[in-house]
Amino acid sequence: MTNPLVIAPSVLAADFSKLGQEVKDVSKAGADWIHLDVMDGHFVPNISFGPAVISSIRPHSDKIFDTHLMIEPCDPYLEAFAKAGSDYITVHAEATKHLHRSLQAIRGLGKKAGVSLNPSTPESTLEYVLDSLDMILIMTVNPGFGGQKFIEGMVEKTRRVKQMIGDRPIRIQIDGGITPETAPLVTNAGADTLVAGSAVFKGGSVDSYRANMDAIRKACA
Repeated sequence: MTNPLVIAPSVLAADFSKLGQEVKDVSKAGADWIHLDVMDGHFVPNISFGPAVISSIRPHSDKIFDTHLMIEPCDPYLEAFAKAGSDYITVHAEATKHLHRSLQAIRGLGKKAGVSLNPSTPESTLEYVLDSLDMILIMTVNPGFGGQKFIEGMVEKTRRVKQMIGDRPIRIQIDGGITPETAPLVTNAGADTLVAGSAVFKGGSVDSYRANMDAIRKACA
């Protein structure tokens, strides 16, 4: 099954002094989803924001809110992120002891369930939870910071994940180092959902955000 290409700008690269306006602007510029990187300073070496911030920017866009939890533990916070307005909630396989239970909890809250894999985590980790998944997020950088260099070995991992999914309607999301140069590498390998931060938010205007996303889409066409 082939899903349409989705570009999900990561607000981690936005201007936090006017986050609501940034979300509004990037939505107007043609973002398909809004990607929300939640970091706890424990699972990853950085702290970003929590449910209250997501709730405060939710009225600024009708786009899908795609929440990527880089937190450990994750289960106690799933309900708060669901109530804040997340549509997809993605947890890290490495951050929960009972992955199947976490995915059941997300779906039980009426949300789409995703699992993220760090670069060193094999895709075989997901073999027995595939039927509980709506999305697999492959980290193409080590999580915790924006603006890192794309790890090319993850292209082959993307290809293997695509093969493993078979005909299930599971999206394959790529997060880290996505630019017009790297995007075609992963879409050709089977990815259909691209997270881009600095590559989208450079320029600081609706027109520049639109041009930046158009460049990624054109490169993948």
